[in-house]
Amino acid sequence: MSVDATPIWTPSAEGVDRARLTQFRRDLMQRGIVDPSVADAHALQRWSVEHPATFWAEIWRAAAVMADGPGSPQSPWSDVLVGGDRMAPPDALRGPRWFTDTRLNFAEHLLRRRDDGTAIVSWNEHGARQRLSFADLAGQVAATAAALVAAGVGVGDRVVGYLPNLPQAVIAMLAATSLGAVWSSCSPDFGTKGVLDRFGQIAPKVLIAADGYWYAGKQIDCLERLREIVTSLPSVAAVWVVPYVHAAPAIASIPGAVTFTAVLAQYAAHRKPTFTRLPFEHPLYIMYSSGTTGLPKCMVHGAGGTLLQHWKELALHTDLGADDAIFYFTTCGWMMWNWLVSALALGSTIVLYDGAPLAPSADVLWRMAAVERVSVFGTSAKYLSVLEKEGVQPRAAFDLSALRAILSTGSPLAAHSYDFVYEQIKSDVRLASISGGTDIVSCFALGDPTGAVYRGELQMRGLGMAVEVFGEDGTPVRNTPGELVCTRPFPSMPVAFWNDPDGAIYRAAYFEHFPGVWRHGDWAEITAHDGLIIHGRSDATLNPGGVRIGTAEIYRQVEQIPEILESLVIEQRLGVDGDDSRVVLFVRMRDGALLSADVQRGIRQRIREHASPHHVPKVIVAVADIPRTISGKITEIAVRDVVHGRPVRNADALANPAALALFADLPELQS
Repeated sequence: MSVDATPIWTPSAEGVDRARLTQFRRDLMQRGIVDPSVADAHALQRWSVEHPATFWAEIWRAAAVMADGPGSPQSPWSDVLVGGDRMAPPDALRGPRWFTDTRLNFAEHLLRRRDDGTAIVSWNEHGARQRLSFADLAGQVAATAAALVAAGVGVGDRVVGYLPNLPQAVIAMLAATSLGAVWSSCSPDFGTKGVLDRFGQIAPKVLIAADGYWYAGKQIDCLERLREIVTSLPSVAAVWVVPYVHAAPAIASIPGAVTFTAVLAQYAAHRKPTFTRLPFEHPLYIMYSSGTTGLPKCMVHGAGGTLLQHWKELALHTDLGADDAIFYFTTCGWMMWNWLVSALALGSTIVLYDGAPLAPSADVLWRMAAVERVSVFGTSAKYLSVLEKEGVQPRAAFDLSALRAILSTGSPLAAHSYDFVYEQIKSDVRLASISGGTDIVSCFALGDPTGAVYRGELQMRGLGMAVEVFGEDGTPVRNTPGELVCTRPFPSMPVAFWNDPDGAIYRAAYFEHFPGVWRHGDWAEITAHDGLIIHGRSDATLNPGGVRIGTAEIYRQVEQIPEILESLVIEQRLGVDGDDSRVVLFVRMRDGALLSADVQRGIRQRIREHASPHHVPKVIVAVADIPRTISGKITEIAVRDVVHGRPVRNADALANPAALALFADLPELQS
């Protein structure tokens, strides 16, 4: 892919000088840690990869981490990184370990600020606005933590949220993690099966849920779904329901349920949170894979690695500070929620939005950004593309003078979307496309406040992240697409997978394609500017509209439809630049059954109710056969290649390669 020779945006000299990244680099230089050859962000990135222990110790110092043992002001580290010569643990042995013998608490850092400044501003599509100060937030966290203790929650217990993007989700997460409990969450657009596929694996002790939510003007009630979930989770000892769409939700039929409002009132006397400090790798979050090949994998992320990685990305790559407000359009089921909430550790204001991004009007999020003086606005590539097609012009309608950066993730950002941002949103904003994943609860590539922006490119690889692009032979390549990999350890690698005692599932997920090297599953390219282009996923995961979707979650629902024998699903890229996409479902019908309009409605309804609205296919096509490998697995990638007119690389591995011809030039896929 050709790249632009001329940047679309460059920072001012003043902007470079005051950037936190510049200050961090200068401090290293003044103290003799780096030499003058480390003159910009890309040079600093190279140095950070070559000196990981020193770099991450400096991040610890810059973030002013509060800890007991090594790493505290009274006790320097003996070992920042143990086992740094390996990324994946061989057999059952431990992999790399960071900051051994230190003890810290994640929530303690996010609640360090306790004044009347604004910690959280929450909006929804009905125009409701809520504000919490840092002092208010700490008080509500203390009350919630006291209630969790009364419910029997202790170190290592799981507390889960089935919640819209509300302040209560942040409060509950901080309360749980202040005690050393583990937090996990799903957004309420997941159906019962999708929730149980996740929470059912981790045996939560307390479940916090909303009574419903709004989306695109529709009120969706969650109480019946919640009752089904609770009755299927025998480990749950307490259920707290947030009154959101009902003033007095009818919760009598939900075992053990009380309102979250009542919980806060009962423990309101507790105003000062306390914090249990635990080892650096103590579990903080359980997050989930997309479920492509079965039940979603449960990835356990550690408190220390998440804290350091998020501080680095927010402070140095995003240039966020205590005077800033940051917004990201996300749900509680996406890792960008976890990333956004970590901005509290910098004393920043986080702005939450619940509802459809285009309701009640297409410019609602920009109205909110103007009112709240948002400094950093985060969204998806799909959202920016929709704004462009709808002719929305935020710069003409709103005062966005506070806005310094726009972040985009979820899918590759097309070059024309860069032009749209600078022409119709703000001409002097830094547009940073970022890319990472739930697997690392952070980013492999992201922004550089001190560097130029080029159309279609992510500005730089992350500090401390040994990111390369490998060709098929497993050697690094430049200016040509290949597999995005990471060749050295970093602190936010999962500390484990749940129910994976010997690490076999963990190793298989990342380290088998290139032994000992993390293969992320992105098809990427390092450019002449030392930036990165993400061309898309290199595996079969669906990603329409920036929402990562596992095919197995669709199959589990579709194949319960009586008329259907089996199915296969792909993402079809659309548009001249391939910047749009849709989910296409192929079904093989039972003998005598037809893919009628009623059957199609039933398929879509079941997927919407039991997976999520994002899983619903745009096109459903009946086919006579579905290609399989010799081992009996259906092959989405081969079908996707045929639909897009690309050669099939693994046809020799198919048991029935003639079936591929059934997917070529289908008229249903031409519009």
